[in-house]
Amino acid sequence: MKLKYLLAAALFCFTLHSCVVLSPKKYKALVAERDSLSNRTVNLETEVSKLQSDTARLHREIAQLNHEAADLNQRIAGLNGNIADMQKKYEGLNSSYNATTSKVSELTSDLQKREARLKEVEDILRKRDEASNALKDKLQKALLGFQQSGLTVDIRNGKVYVSLADKLLFPSGSIVINENGKAALKQFAAVLNKEPDINIAVEGHTDDKKVINLGQIKDNWDLSVLRATSVTRYLTEEENVDPHRLTATGKSQFQPNDPANTNEARAKNRRIEIVLSPKLDELYNLITK
Repeated sequence: MKLKYLLAAALFCFTLHSCVVLSPKKYKALVAERDSLSNRTVNLETEVSKLQSDTARLHREIAQLNHEAADLNQRIAGLNGNIADMQKKYEGLNSSYNATTSKVSELTSDLQKREARLKEVEDILRKRDEASNALKDKLQKALLGFQQSGLTVDIRNGKVYVSLADKLLFPSGSIVINENGKAALKQFAAVLNKEPDINIAVEGHTDDKKVINLGQIKDNWDLSVLRATSVTRYLTEEENVDPHRLTATGKSQFQPNDPANTNEARAKNRRIEIVLSPKLDELYNLITK
């Protein structure tokens, strides 16, 4: 507004001074110019006012943008913190993953080795079972004539069991092998001598009746042991079975075939069992390796 008044006063003074010397035509031109300047002044003031309003609005917008920028920076800082935490977690998980992968690799390798060893054991046991079945077949054929006299051949837990009733081998209460028993053991030894990789355990078994008046034989333990040693001695001394392969044991009455309290059950329990086991040195070496 001050600019407006100053321009008007200057123009008025100039007009008054010029009126003395200026012609009417020039006077009108000056008045028109004055009016034009006045209009331009008004327009400029309007533009200035608009610019001031725009400037104020821009300041508000800038302030709002600064506020939003500060909020965004804060959020970015928070996100950066989260990213750093996630990076640490990722590094921890990656480390755990690598350790787990390494452990899994070790376990896989160990499992493969165990599976290979298990296959070796299974192959050895399969061979053992095949050998046991073949041996059983040979013994059944060789001892076929004695099966009606109380001789049986079967397989239990991979071992061949040859069971001979006491009446086939011994007179009642005796530890001396009879002729029929010797014939059976001779056929038996013929098969064993062709199978050098078979271990032999001779087991004596009695019934639960106590021994009475048998001289040096004091009880069923003595009777079972002495009968087992009689069979072992006959096989080694008469039939030339390698004594390093044999073991003689007495079981007395404590591993009966039939626990019933009858004469038939007692007859089943009085027996010599010869247990034949394929040598498993290969398996033993594998297990202890």
